[in-house]
Parts: sequence; structure tokens; C-alpha cells
Amino acid sequence: MKAVVYDSYGSPDVLRVEDVPRPTPKPGQVLVKVAATSLNLSDWETLVGRPAYSRIGGVRKPARRTLGSDIAGTVEAVGEGVTRFAPGDDVYGDNLQLKGGFAEYAVAPEHVLARKPAELSFAEASTIPQSGVIAAQGISGAGPGKRVLINGAGGGSGAFGIQLAKRLGAHVTGVDNAGKLDFMREVGADHVIDYRREDFTQGEPYDLILDLVAQRSVFAYKRALAPGGRYRCAGGTVPALLRVLTVGVVAARLSGRRIGVLAVRPGPAHFEPVAELCATGDLAIHIDRTFTLDEVPQALAHVGEGRALGKVVVAVAG
Repeated sequence: MKAVVYDSYGSPDVLRVEDVPRPTPKPGQVLVKVAATSLNLSDWETLVGRPAYSRIGGVRKPARRTLGSDIAGTVEAVGEGVTRFAPGDDVYGDNLQLKGGFAEYAVAPEHVLARKPAELSFAEASTIPQSGVIAAQGISGAGPGKRVLINGAGGGSGAFGIQLAKRLGAHVTGVDNAGKLDFMREVGADHVIDYRREDFTQGEPYDLILDLVAQRSVFAYKRALAPGGRYRCAGGTVPALLRVLTVGVVAARLSGRRIGVLAVRPGPAHFEPVAELCATGDLAIHIDRTFTLDEVPQALAHVGEGRALGKVVVAVAG
């Protein structure tokens, strides 16, 4: 089978397409004929090996030769003990542990997969498992009259987060680069900020901040929160995350605010409710561009360089 592989951390130039053996599902695993795989920022981080936490399991070289965790496709075979799926079932899920989505076939644990809603295409279904969960859990607590800010709102999780917060009645501010301002407005943001021109921590305070690209000091985040407000980060530099986990917890507690890292709970129980909203048309899926398997390097560059408006998808099978 064809797969996009790499053997050392680096730029998209280290990626190449190879013919590799088709994997065989072990007990509890499912072999999926991949139709589509969506890209997440975690794919870019694991390609370049930065931040440092992206090297967990493979400090000197990648633990997995093929990236791609958010997959959608058709069950080709099942391993011993699998009872929820059979060959021919259409499935999707976040295969973060084993990855392998940038290939014609991938193996995934049974418990990370769910049946694909018939109303969604494979490409659409692949956009939901990781980004949808981060968005839904990150904006938990939003509601009527609440001021919500999403930093990094022009990407996949941000686009879902804006819509979910608006559904709950919140006033939503989206922060990203200048090229994404119009997109954030189209998705539903009430107010948008170009982070290169305006510091969101210097303006009116917010009741809830979801930070997808944490880089600032804890005290800046505390300043941006209203009394009783909550800050959650779901990505960023290692120093920023460490500051949030240490200084942030203490500083927030002393000021009547809450600052912490979003502990994402993955799996079908958490992404299926988001998929149901997409299937009924209550939540829009925004796919910026679709690439082929041969174009995975370009797709990763598009995401890693911050140019993606919403989600980027690799169409593996026609």
C-alpha cells in the first residue's frame, strides 16, 4: 500500500511516499481502508518535533513513521475480540495513539472509532474527532451574556468553538492573524482581533478564554479574565504550558479566577455529539482545502504556517 512516511523530525521535505506492507489488525484492533484524514496542529508538531511534548515516545526519532490521526473510512478487517464493527462498516475516529492516517490503510483500536453518520461525507467526518472535542470541552461554561474569547480561532478547533459558543448564547471574540479575520466573522464571531496589531489581554475582560496557541505570561491571561472567569489552554509552547500549570494555578486562585490546561477527554462519547450537530446541519464544517496523498507535505505546510481557514483534509481514496 502507499503511505507517507518519515524517519527524522524536520520540515515537510523529510516526508516521502513509499510502498509499505499493509498492516494486520491485532486483537482489539480494526483495519480501516482510509478514505479521508483531516490534519491537526498536532500533526505539524509531531513532524517538526516541536514543542518538546510532541516527541513523547520518540525523543530522537519519530515513534510512528506515518502521521495522521483523524481518520474516516471503511472497515476492511477486524482483529480477534472486535465486536462493534464488521468489514464494510463506515467508521471515523481519532487514532492519536497509533496514527497512520496518511496511508491507504490504517489500524486503530476498536474503542477510538464510531460509525460514520450517513449524512456526512468521509471528508466531513474526518474533521470532527479531535477538533470538535477540543472545541466542545474548551467552551464548556459559555452561555447567555458570557464574553468568550478564542485565541487561534481561525483553525479547525476555533471554527467549531466559535459556533458552539454562539449556540450557547455567548458573545464571541476570535483572535488570529489578519488573513483569517473575515473567515472568523463568517463563522459567527461577534468581534475579531489581529493578534499582530492588538493585544487582547489589554482590553475588556472575558468570562472564558480558550487558548489554542498559548505563548503569553500567566499574569497577562489573569488580566484578561473577569472576576470568576476561566482560562483554558489546549496548545502552545512548553514554557507557557508549564507556567499555566504552576504559577497560573496559584495566581488564579488568589484572584478568584481559574487558569489551567484543558485536559481533553477523547473518544466517541465526546465527539459523536458534535458529529450529530454537524449531521443535522446545526453546526457547519469548514474545509479550507483538500489534498491528495501525494500532497501531504503541502497540506502540512499549509496548516503549520497558519494559513488554513478551518480544516484541511487529505483525500486518500476517491
